Amino acid sequence: MEMQSQKKSVNIGGLEIGKGSPIRIESMLKTPVTDIDGCRQELKTLKLEGCELVRVAFPEMSCLQSLKALLEISEIPIMADIHFDAKLAKAALEAGCMAIRINPGNMPKGGLADVVRLAKEKKAVIRIGSNSGSLNNVQLEQAMGNKAKALFIAVQEQVKILEDMGFDDIILSSKSTSIAETINANLLVSRHFPQYPVHIGMTEAGAIPEGLIKSAAGISLLLMQGIGDTLRISLSAPASEEVRAGYALLRSLGLRKRGVEVISCPACGRRRLDVSKLVEEIRPALKDLPDGTVVAIMGCEVNGPREAMDADIGVAGTPNGVVIFKKGEVVGHLGEEEIEKIGSLFKDML
Repeated sequence: MEMQSQKKSVNIGGLEIGKGSPIRIESMLKTPVTDIDGCRQELKTLKLEGCELVRVAFPEMSCLQSLKALLEISEIPIMADIHFDAKLAKAALEAGCMAIRINPGNMPKGGLADVVRLAKEKKAVIRIGSNSGSLNNVQLEQAMGNKAKALFIAVQEQVKILEDMGFDDIILSSKSTSIAETINANLLVSRHFPQYPVHIGMTEAGAIPEGLIKSAAGISLLLMQGIGDTLRISLSAPASEEVRAGYALLRSLGLRKRGVEVISCPACGRRRLDVSKLVEEIRPALKDLPDGTVVAIMGCEVNGPREAMDADIGVAGTPNGVVIFKKGEVVGHLGEEEIEKIGSLFKDML
């Protein structure tokens, strides 16, 4: 794709983002940075789920020692999230953050110049961008009320500030609570700045399930147009849920294969087993299966091997238990009293 071939790559603590790299999954700590034990546990959970970049709110200088402690213990690259205060951005870089998220337009020029000089020296990355809550009246007037265009104008202003200072290790972001505004803004951003990696997501998407639905709808439309080098599914839920959802979305689009994909029928009056219950019962065992494995859980022989023939392994309910199948071919049977063995059987079959 032409857009991808022109794109540069940026490096955050060894994590490559952009040209030639997988689409990265990120999240943000929900725990205040001052709660070191809470942050340590959250980081551990995120690492296990496969989080590749974590954003951390750095609201005031009194949090600096906590941020330093976090940088020492985190196995995931950290991006400090900063608003307005150039001194905070500089402090985060001096503490060892290899990435910061700022709005250059909200910082005094002299302070921003110091931040950019330090970022160059440290070879750090700066993420800039806009969201629907940060647009000012001038940007909206220039866009004649078109919020998507206003989001793009805000990004354009920030890019110019950094480029004029000779800095281009940049990630761009443009988010809204509106799917249409987010998509249209990112189309403009990607068209005008094809050289820069883009972070995508829906801002304030909501709780589960609404937030999942909204995020999947917006993000997938962007990804299928080749837009997006890193993403966050923002949810009013634990950060680990954001990471799991991110990988599930990429799996469903065929863009990454981390984890196991479960396909299951919705169940109906023909079902021979409780599909939803069985899915949850065998889910712990699925973590031991190779990345990219497709597992099918089907309620009856109608939805069984034939409809799920592309699955690597699966089960379908029968009058007397279940059949086990592999790539659509039946390879075994289990009686009702043996159904709890399904998880271990799957592992042995691969």
